[in-house]
Amino acid sequence: MIVVKEDMLALTPDFRRGLKARAHALKPVVWIGAAGLSDNVVNELDQRLKSHELIKIKVASADWEIRNALLEKICGRLNAAPVQHIGKMLVIYRPEPEKTNS
Repeated sequence: MIVVKEDMLALTPDFRRGLKARAHALKPVVWIGAAGLSDNVVNELDQRLKSHELIKIKVASADWEIRNALLEKICGRLNAAPVQHIGKMLVIYRPEPEKTNS
């Protein structure tokens, strides 16, 4: 189950557990370096979420607080849900928009 909170999606514990299991086998699709979160990086993340819903992001920063702030900023800007933050790896989820039959 998904609940929308402010700018971010919130996930139920059971749904999050399932996403963590799915994410285990994934490779990172975006790397964020020392330059941080640029508009180009946000656009790339948006495209990857449209394609895959669930993605891994690798962050170069060694500071946990910076990575955590980055995770919140990404999820807020992309209306995504944080799934997991382990080490330098972030996992985020955004459900695919429902397709309309035209």
